[in-house]
Amino acid sequence: MEISVKRFNLINNVTGWVVFAIAAFTYLATIEPTTSLWDTGEFISASYKLQVVHSPGAPFFLMLNRMFTLVADIMGDKSLVPVMVNASSALASAFSILFLFWTITAIAWRLLAKDKIQLSQGTLIAIMGAGIVGGLAYTWSDSFWFSAVEGEVYALSSFFTAIVFWLMLKWERRAYEKHSVRWLIFIAYLVGLAIGVHLLGLLVIPALAYIYYFRLYKPSVKGIIITGLFGLVALGVIQIGVIQLIPTIASKVELVFVNSMGLPFWSGAVFFFVILTGALAYGLYYTRKKEMVALHNALIALTVVMIGYTSNVMVVIRSAANPPIDMGDPEDVFSFISYLKREQYGELPLVRGPWYNAGVREYDYEDEYFKGDDEYVVVPDNKVIPQYNEADMTVFPRMWSPQQHHANFYKNWSQIQGDRKPNFIKENLHFFFTYQMGHMYWRYFAWNFIGRQNDIQGHGEFNNGNWISGIEFMDKGRVGPQKDLPYNMKTDKGRNLYFFLPFILGLLGMAYHYSRDKHSFAVVLIFFVMTGIAIGVYLNMPPLQPRERDYAFVGSFYVFAIWIGLGVLFIADLLRKRTGWAPAALIASVLGILVPIQMVSQTWDDHDRSGRFTSRDYANNYLQSCAQDAVLFTNGDNDTYPVWFDQEVLGIRTDVRVINLSLLNTSWYVHQMRQDFNESKGLKLSFTPDQLRQGTRDYVIHYENPQLGIAKDRYVDLKQMIEFIADDNPKTMVPVASGKSIYYFPTKKVSVPVNKQKVIDNGTVPAELADKIVSSMQWDLGKNTLMKNDLVVLDLIATNDWERPIYFAITTGSDAYINMTDYFQLEGLTYRLVPIKNEQNYDQQTGRINTDLMYDNVMNKFQWGRLDEEELYVDNVLERQCVNLRNVFARLARALIVENKNERAIEVLDRSLEVLPERNVPYDVFMIPIVELYYTADAEEKGQEVAERLHFIYTDELNYLMALDPGKRQEAQEDIQRNLYGLRSLVRMAQDAGQTAFAERMQADLDRYSGTTPSLP
Repeated sequence: MEISVKRFNLINNVTGWVVFAIAAFTYLATIEPTTSLWDTGEFISASYKLQVVHSPGAPFFLMLNRMFTLVADIMGDKSLVPVMVNASSALASAFSILFLFWTITAIAWRLLAKDKIQLSQGTLIAIMGAGIVGGLAYTWSDSFWFSAVEGEVYALSSFFTAIVFWLMLKWERRAYEKHSVRWLIFIAYLVGLAIGVHLLGLLVIPALAYIYYFRLYKPSVKGIIITGLFGLVALGVIQIGVIQLIPTIASKVELVFVNSMGLPFWSGAVFFFVILTGALAYGLYYTRKKEMVALHNALIALTVVMIGYTSNVMVVIRSAANPPIDMGDPEDVFSFISYLKREQYGELPLVRGPWYNAGVREYDYEDEYFKGDDEYVVVPDNKVIPQYNEADMTVFPRMWSPQQHHANFYKNWSQIQGDRKPNFIKENLHFFFTYQMGHMYWRYFAWNFIGRQNDIQGHGEFNNGNWISGIEFMDKGRVGPQKDLPYNMKTDKGRNLYFFLPFILGLLGMAYHYSRDKHSFAVVLIFFVMTGIAIGVYLNMPPLQPRERDYAFVGSFYVFAIWIGLGVLFIADLLRKRTGWAPAALIASVLGILVPIQMVSQTWDDHDRSGRFTSRDYANNYLQSCAQDAVLFTNGDNDTYPVWFDQEVLGIRTDVRVINLSLLNTSWYVHQMRQDFNESKGLKLSFTPDQLRQGTRDYVIHYENPQLGIAKDRYVDLKQMIEFIADDNPKTMVPVASGKSIYYFPTKKVSVPVNKQKVIDNGTVPAELADKIVSSMQWDLGKNTLMKNDLVVLDLIATNDWERPIYFAITTGSDAYINMTDYFQLEGLTYRLVPIKNEQNYDQQTGRINTDLMYDNVMNKFQWGRLDEEELYVDNVLERQCVNLRNVFARLARALIVENKNERAIEVLDRSLEVLPERNVPYDVFMIPIVELYYTADAEEKGQEVAERLHFIYTDELNYLMALDPGKRQEAQEDIQRNLYGLRSLVRMAQDAGQTAFAERMQADLDRYSGTTPSLP
């Protein structure tokens, strides 16, 4: 039965919306109802109050999501803010699936039309089957689903990529219609809007160029090459010309207008953009008058791109309002350009650059401009540009990062001995193909279409984060045997097995596509390369990334899903000669749909974040660990952005001033910290803004100047040392190897006086501990170099005079503590600086413990993200944070036992098992202190119950690890030793507790696995 085109279009539209509905249900049912980890806390907070996120910003994303959050305002419920932002990502992702479906059906119809197949029932089934299979395969793929359920930019960026490519196919079918150019202009406008979301959306441009070429021109080798170059030039015009060059030219005009002519700030930039607008308008008028059609259309396209790009004006406007989140403070022309260019992240060498162990020949310097009171102030030689020895330079540098941990990884990965330069082919290209491509792209590709081992971040080891298929002989050689896995590995929700099915179906679709339409195949292949391999080349990622980066490559996974859909046509074409076209299409569609069904059966449990409030509550626990009006120093994304979310969106503890130590190395952030936000007063610092301007006191060095006469054992008042560093007298500077002079600090031994009565009256120290208060806090800084953030921390301590409580998050790391840990007091998830020296540290960890205060925080104020209420998916990053909580429980219980408060200690231990149950946070070696403390607190039965469980877990994993082949067993030594250490610890604790039989049983296991004493993990 022949199907009319009108009926086909109706069915195509309806089926597409059905697939959209399935995707929308999937994502809306599994969104996280609050903030997630990483950048989502920043993005949700900035969306709600239209603030400024990290460069290069996402202004269109923020403005769009502000509209979504208006629902929460109307409902009067702030808890709906993250729901609406996350729902916007879910809907954007579902629309991406809709346009993917229509893209697949458009390509499928084109391929079938090559054989002039009638629009029959069989054709309809085959085309719809291809669209459904490809659309659902991508819907339920690992990386895309991850971004679809959280308030991040990648879902909306994917939407722009999908709709732009679909629109280009739409234009292709209407290329010879009278007003077909309108489609191209609309596409250009969407590209401009996409700049305000994420630059990944631009990578579709080269593919668009080939669609245009193959539709309007007769293909030739020369034409194909020229089109490729044109696509790259068009990409460069937008990336470099529109985004960076135009603002840079505006800055030159601005400098003349403000500094030379004495006009107000932004007058030069406004003048330039008025002239630019006039030039574009005249160009449009002139080209239309002269009937220069191609140039006229090109100017229209450029104009609408720039109109879309104007969403970035929001960044400047909102930065000028000085909101609490104002990353980069881009409120003047020069800071805005730096913001757009991502200068704070440094430059990655692409075409030519140094090796990781290159020697610096000399330094070049460039002036930089900063906004002053009434003009731009030039800071001479502020930007330092190292110049390397020519012998240490190479083309296409892949092993380039000089950071020591990166250098060590390069050497280990490529087995480089000594300090020699890498060999370009044997080692540099080897690293590119095996690590940057193999590990950081193809591994992610395989996660989505072959299978995933677990959700533990991997750095090349066999047992973490690799791809697996579920086919034993394919997996065993790379990741070890997958049969008889230990309990914790077998029940890992991040373990997904696809048995190569999506991958094979995609390969069949590629073959079918190539055989039917090489031009169309070339376009899709270019799209695939640009959004996958080309990104890997461009990013030039150094090793040991802080998180997995698969989200950057979802565009290429989108393209592969097109081929997965076309795989249905391959199967149908294979069967039709035997069964007829309609039965073949039906059979192929049924077989094909089994692939995404297998995928969703594996991926639902590790993508379902519904009911998970863990990140929100973890951040709440940071804030509740602080006294009123506290200053809290954090460091990483995951101990900062969720806290921002709790404060900016939910209004939790806005009296606490949260300061990110990484950002505190920038002058703009130091300036922001001086301002009042919400209920939090700004910092009072003795350093003036000019004294901490970027390029000034970015770091100071330790130099013992004999002329100052400071005795080696003398502790200098910290305030006096800060005054010395702040003094602009040349005598406070010392020359360094570069020929420049920098500021220095003359001693590492510093002191801060303590007014005992004051610290008691304001609650810093309870009255009962008055006898422990020191008259002066004295310590050695322990550093030869103090960075700008160190100077700000020390200045705050010196000028604070014990007025505001000062805290450090327990996750900031020892380097941030500037050797003050003898005066730290643990009060939950934070250390408070107190004038009590911790002489006896009974648990060999940082800080003393105020048990009454910490007990109240942990037992009464902390929240647990519903971990204690239901079974949730806790990914590996979140699991590591939960381990921190277990450690907090253990430390509190130990302190209570030392104070002979065993009943309270048992309450704390019971609470830890209740709120961090094994079903959500698997038991591991870090549960050993819980067992030991139960025994010590005379709760042997409870300790024994946990010990038995740990015994099973350790032996279960050791059985698997010890059965590995020698190479894998050697690679797993750290895991083996950790489990052996756990067994040995259980033996010791059982013996001490009089559990003789249990101790003997475990000792027998220990002797069976190892005859040596394991090292500590």
